[in-house]
Amino acid sequence: MENAEIARVFFEIADLLEIKGGDTFRIRSYRNAAMVVEGLPESLKTLYAGDGEDGLKGLPGIGESTRGKIIELLTTGGCAYHRELLGEMPHGMLDMIKVSGLGPKKAAVLHKELGISDLDGLERAAEAGLIRGIRGFGEATERKIIRGIREVKTRSRQFKLSAVVPYERSFTRYISEVPGITEIAPSGSYRRWKETVGDLDILVTCSDARAVMDHFVRHPDIAEVVSKGETKSTVVLASGLQVDIRVLDKRSFGSALQYFTGSKAHNVALRERARRMGLKISEYGVFREKGEVWVAGENEEDVYGAVGLPWIPPELRENRGEIEAAEEGSLPRLIERADIKGDLHVHTKESDGAYMLDQMAEAAMKMGYEYMAVTDHSKAVGIARGLDEARLNAQIRAVDEFNDRMKRQRKRFRALKATEVDIKADGSLDHPERALKKLDCVVASVHSGFRMETKEMTARVIKAVRTGLVNIIGHPTGRLINEREPYRIDLEKVMDEAKRHGAALELNAYPDRLDLNDVHCLLARQKGVMVAVSTDSHSIHHLENIAYGIHTARRGWLEKKDVLNAKPLKELLKILKRRG
Repeated sequence: MENAEIARVFFEIADLLEIKGGDTFRIRSYRNAAMVVEGLPESLKTLYAGDGEDGLKGLPGIGESTRGKIIELLTTGGCAYHRELLGEMPHGMLDMIKVSGLGPKKAAVLHKELGISDLDGLERAAEAGLIRGIRGFGEATERKIIRGIREVKTRSRQFKLSAVVPYERSFTRYISEVPGITEIAPSGSYRRWKETVGDLDILVTCSDARAVMDHFVRHPDIAEVVSKGETKSTVVLASGLQVDIRVLDKRSFGSALQYFTGSKAHNVALRERARRMGLKISEYGVFREKGEVWVAGENEEDVYGAVGLPWIPPELRENRGEIEAAEEGSLPRLIERADIKGDLHVHTKESDGAYMLDQMAEAAMKMGYEYMAVTDHSKAVGIARGLDEARLNAQIRAVDEFNDRMKRQRKRFRALKATEVDIKADGSLDHPERALKKLDCVVASVHSGFRMETKEMTARVIKAVRTGLVNIIGHPTGRLINEREPYRIDLEKVMDEAKRHGAALELNAYPDRLDLNDVHCLLARQKGVMVAVSTDSHSIHHLENIAYGIHTARRGWLEKKDVLNAKPLKELLKILKRRG
C-alpha cells in the first residue's frame, strides 16, 4: 500500500465523520494527516520497512493514533476504523462529495431529505429538478451539481501523477529483483510527466520473460490479474490503477520506448516524416519500406537519428512544434533540477507550516539552495493563522537575525523576507504598502471568491499587479488537479500586465496544483514573462516536490533563462527590487 491509498483512507475517514456530524477536531486531524501523507515524496512503506515505527516518527501532523492506523494499513492492507465508518452509511456517498460544491454536510442533507446515496441517484435527482427545492440549494446549485457530476465521471479515469510515482518506483524495484533484467523503463504519459495518468506501462528486456511475468503478477499491491501472457501482462491495483508490462527484444527496446511513450500526435507526425523518407517506424524498429530492412530500434537516439532528428526529450512530445524545432536545431535547452538556486514559496509554523524557519532553511540548504523565501500567509487566510502587520514585522526581525547567524557562521545561504499576501475580492492586497515595501519578495495569491466571472477575476488580479508591489502571482488559476477546476481568468491579459510591471507568474510545484500548467508556461515563455518554479512547501518533506515543477516547466518548453529562481542570489535580488 502506497501513500496515495493511505491518504485516501484518511480523507474518507474525515469525510465520513463529517457526514455523520462528528467532532470537528477529529475531522481536521484526519484531513491534515491525509494531506501530509499525500504530499510526502518518500514512500511510507519504504520508511516503515527500513526503521519500523521509528521511521514514521517526526512526520508533521501524524500523531500516535494516525501513526498506528498507518502501520495497520501497511501491515494488513486495511483499517478497522475505516471499515466501521463505511458500514454505517452507503459507500456511494463518498462519490457524491467529489462533486464540486457538494461537501459532506450538503451530501448528508440530500441523503436525509431525498434518500440520495450515490452518484447516479444524485444525477437523477438533479436532472429531475428535485434538488432546487431543498433549503440551501436552489436552481443555480442544481445546475452546478450536474456539471460537477460530469467532471467527476471524466476525471475518475485519471490518476494524479504524484499518486502514480510511488507505484512506478515500487514496481521498478520489484521487477529488478528478477535475475537477467537488462533494461527497465516506464513509458506512456507517465514518462512524459503529464499531470494525470490513465495507466502505467513498464517495458523490460531480460533473459527470462516467463520469470518476469511470474514475478510481476505476485506484486503485493495487485487486486486483480487481468491477463498474463508470455511477453505482456496486465494487472489492476487496489487503488484502481492499471499496470501493464511488456518484455521486448533488445533490438526493439528503443523503438518500443519511443512508440509507447507517445504522445499519439507526436508519433503520427514522426511516422509521417519517416514515410516521406521511405522509412516505416513501429514499436519493433525503424525499417526501410522496400524490403522491410531493419535500420534502427535498439535505443531512442537511433530511432530519431534515422529520420534526421536529434533525440527529443519526452516532456516535449506533444506535437507542439518539437519536430520542426528539432529539424531546425532550435530545441530548447530545458530547465534542469541543477539549475534551481532556491525556493520562493515556503511556509513555516508562523502560519500553516509544520516546521520553524531554521528547520525549513536547513532543509533548503541540504537541497543545495542559495536562498529560500519565507512566504507565510497574510491575515485574510484565517484558517492558516495568517500574519497581521505586527506579526509580519516580528517575522522580518526573525529573518534578519537568522541571516546574521548565517553570516557569522560563514554560510552562503539567505532567507528572504517575504509573504504570500492575499489578493482580496476588490484586488487590494491584504498587507499595507508600508509593510510590503520592507520585504525582499511578495507573492500575491487568490484564496477566496473563486466563483467570479472571467472579467471580474482578471481585473482583480491585474489590479494587484498594478500596485507595483507584487513580484510573483501565486498559483495563478487556483486549480486543484482532479478536485477543483481553475477559476475563470484571462491569463494572457494577466501576463501582459505582469510583463509591464516586472512581475513573474508562479508554477506551483505542489503535486495537487502544478499551476501554471504546461500550456500556460509555454505562453509565458512566448510573452517573455518569467516563471517562478516553487513548491509552496508546508513541510521540509515538500521541498522535494520541486521535481514535479521542473518537469511541468520542461513540458512548457522553459529554459534556465525563463525561470526566476534559476537566478543566483545577487541577480535575483536585483530583479526583485525592480518590481513595479
